[in-house]
Amino acid sequence: MFREMRRKNQQMSDEEARDILAAATSGVLALAGENDYPYAVPMSFAYDEEKERLLFHTARVGHKMTSIERCDKASFCIIAEDKVVPHRFLTQYRSVIAFGRLRVLKSDEEKREAAEFLGEAYYPGHPEACDEEIKKHWPAFNMVELKIEHLTGKKGKDFV
Repeated sequence: MFREMRRKNQQMSDEEARDILAAATSGVLALAGENDYPYAVPMSFAYDEEKERLLFHTARVGHKMTSIERCDKASFCIIAEDKVVPHRFLTQYRSVIAFGRLRVLKSDEEKREAAEFLGEAYYPGHPEACDEEIKKHWPAFNMVELKIEHLTGKKGKDFV
């Protein structure tokens, strides 16, 4: 279903790609937007390795949510490293793309669990502060999950 990487010698191992997901805090979510235009939006996220998913806190309405309702397929790209080496005409980079299906979490229990996971990722060891923030914003709280179906990572030639 997913295309193989053309330059296999630059492909990261699954472990390397997952390590990048675990360390990163933001990336770009790519959706099927309106009028057949791609819609790519920068997003903060948390990687739940145990459940093979990415979690996002979003508004309940807007371009992103309209796009998700229309088509649940998405990709999420992270650039972990990007260093231009001018005299060599190349870039030293590491990047990861996760492909999968998006789902808006509906039940209070699912949303709460995801929100707590996100809070722990951004403010570890402070569940009371996270709980306070969740309670303050709960009426408008919205969580979206990207269930990873395919993960690929690529690194520049210098890292091979």
